Amino acid sequence: MLVLTIIQGPDKGKVFELPDNEPQLLGRSSEALPIGDNTVSRRHAELTPDAGDWYLRDLGSQNGTFINGVIITDRVKLRPGDQIRIGVTLLTFGRTEPPPASPVRLLSGDRMDTSIERALASNEDSVILALDRALDSSGPGGSWAGGSHFGHATSMSSASSAGGSSGGGSPAANLRAIYRLSALVSTLPERDRLLEGVLELIFAELNPERGCVLLLEDGHVPVPAAVRFAKPKIQPKGQARSSGSAKPAGNAPPTPPSTPATPPASFDVSRTILMHAIDRGEGVLSTNAMNDPRFRKGDSVQRLSIRSAICVPIRSGDRTFGAIYIDSSAGSAGFNAEGLSLMNAIGQQTALALAVNTLMDQKLQTERLATMGETVAMLSHSIKNILQGLRGGADVVEMGLKKDDLKVARGGWPIVRRNLDRIINLTMNMLAYSRPRTLDLELVKLAPMLDECASLLAEQCRVRGVGLIVDADPDMPPVPLDVGQLHQAMMNLMTNAIEAVDPRSGVVTVRASFTPASGQESKARAGQPSRGEVHIDVIDNGPGIPPEIQRRIFEPFFTTKGIRGTGLGLVVTRRIIEQHKGTITLRSDLTRGSTFSITIPVDPDANIDPSATTARQ
Repeated sequence: MLVLTIIQGPDKGKVFELPDNEPQLLGRSSEALPIGDNTVSRRHAELTPDAGDWYLRDLGSQNGTFINGVIITDRVKLRPGDQIRIGVTLLTFGRTEPPPASPVRLLSGDRMDTSIERALASNEDSVILALDRALDSSGPGGSWAGGSHFGHATSMSSASSAGGSSGGGSPAANLRAIYRLSALVSTLPERDRLLEGVLELIFAELNPERGCVLLLEDGHVPVPAAVRFAKPKIQPKGQARSSGSAKPAGNAPPTPPSTPATPPASFDVSRTILMHAIDRGEGVLSTNAMNDPRFRKGDSVQRLSIRSAICVPIRSGDRTFGAIYIDSSAGSAGFNAEGLSLMNAIGQQTALALAVNTLMDQKLQTERLATMGETVAMLSHSIKNILQGLRGGADVVEMGLKKDDLKVARGGWPIVRRNLDRIINLTMNMLAYSRPRTLDLELVKLAPMLDECASLLAEQCRVRGVGLIVDADPDMPPVPLDVGQLHQAMMNLMTNAIEAVDPRSGVVTVRASFTPASGQESKARAGQPSRGEVHIDVIDNGPGIPPEIQRRIFEPFFTTKGIRGTGLGLVVTRRIIEQHKGTITLRSDLTRGSTFSITIPVDPDANIDPSATTARQ
């Protein structure tokens, strides 16, 4: 798949996929490739596929289109790696890379892997402060008779011979590790961060050379979810690196190879101990892999001198999420029984954290579905009422036409038009609420825009007998605004005010003014763009809004209009004002009416779009 990746600019990090055989518009008005950079034109450039290749051409943009630093004037063929500059945004054109191969490989069935030396049941009763005295010492494949319990730590020759300082610490050290793990899981990090943190803790406490967390996915197949290698040891200067184990003298164990300067790219995981841990819910310790005659010469276990491995299930209740696997070629300093007990406890805590994350995800999904259902129900109710109004008006118009009576038909038309206005407003608010847009700034004179809103509401005011006054300073300089979105916000506020006042005696006043910043007064008087603040007040002389309703006035779907309202108008209005970095406040008195006040900061140097064509007159 071919992609465009933004590597510089306000949208840095965004990646856009280019579908086959579909031309794509590049700019701020693009649906598929929207750019939030104000120095980019609304229709800046076009990407066109042709016989498997992609071509780029400029659409007469204000600032031009560049490929690899050179401005283009004609249609140019793109090649992977090309850099495209539009405005201050820099994009790269190329193909998506295939996912990297997993560094963890399970040994195939024809490759016998290690035998199991010890196993420890993983359950909620297991603790790590001491070891069970009843250890079955029947050799490889044996298991403990039970979990660990509080008491004195038991010193066992079989454990001592297999472990050392790196294989498992004292009860106090183990308790410290669990405290660290508890602090990690209590923050409820996302899954990847959690698993990386678990491996980091294990490497700090047990010093393995390699480790991974495998989670069960489709078909109960273990899939690596996190992998970690020990940091390579630095060879002393002048010391030759060994390419393998030194030949032992007599029956002495072979000398482990020197640690490589870089960790291996991948490693094999013993299927025997992995599936034992997952299927039986037991932590597994194996310290005899090098001595197992079933490994062929040159096998990965022999080649990497793996002498000790631990694999524990990630299990909570009856659910197994996967397993944690670590191994080491540390010889006599490998893992021991205390290390296995600590790993079991870590597996338990990790499983609990994953279970909580799963429950949280399910809860969020349930809440989303519930909210979606509530939204659909409320919107369906509103749309149904509007359609009933449209049907009623249409019936009156149809009746007049059948009787050839234009007076009757004219009586039904206002009903149709009023409900058409309602469904248009509802649709615009739904779109603005569910899909916020980036601002499309241009220099606008505010007074004509407010007059346009008033003219659209003139018929509604006439029917209700409500006065609507627009008091906007005609000398206000043009200001950078998204005229479409601000128009929608003002229509919401003015419509609410008209509906709030009493018929025949209600008055709505819209006041607009501009306060220039210090030193900008001369520009403002000359009608030039200048820094300052836009102030808009929508004032009505209605009955006011009770305090308990004022606290909820900007909540989604909260309305006091019954079937006539959706509770989205003020929510969308506040969002539009805040996108302009402004504020909207409400002052209301039960005897004097209500005032919605808007303040929008203006800085043409920072906000104005240089690709804007003209100021609105």
